[in-house]
Amino acid sequence: MTSCDSIGTPMATKHLDVDLSGTPVDQTKYRSKVRALMYLTASRPDIMHETCYCARYQAQPTEKHLTAVKRIFRYLKDTIHMGLWYPKDTGFELTAFSDSDHAGCLDSRKSISGGLQFLGGDKLVSWSSKKQDCVSLEKSNKNVIGLRMSTSYQLIFVL
Repeated sequence: MTSCDSIGTPMATKHLDVDLSGTPVDQTKYRSKVRALMYLTASRPDIMHETCYCARYQAQPTEKHLTAVKRIFRYLKDTIHMGLWYPKDTGFELTAFSDSDHAGCLDSRKSISGGLQFLGGDKLVSWSSKKQDCVSLEKSNKNVIGLRMSTSYQLIFVL
């Protein structure tokens, strides 16, 4: 990947889905690449959502899924200078945001919830992206489920 071209975004706008007719790839190599990306999400929240998408297809990865993983690495090559920065004068004011999409998983039609927690107003300390466990037909219910998922788990960690 050292000689590849860099790219400005970690994932194309079209989300991944199960590729039943695609060419299978080696599961071990695919899982190894996804594992490396999961490790990087500890300090790179900008790839969390995309890495979680790729991790869903570890059982039967295809060329389409491997291409998505490689795109994330190409994005990382262009943004290697990015990271998290916490100055010592950071305040302790906690601010949290949560949101969910509408049936974002193309395979199960379940929604994806995400959350961010900041200390001192602008210092990101915790983030999450997770597929909801249940299907909700009303948008307000999805947001409540997403808020519960993102804040309860993450606030316990922060506090």
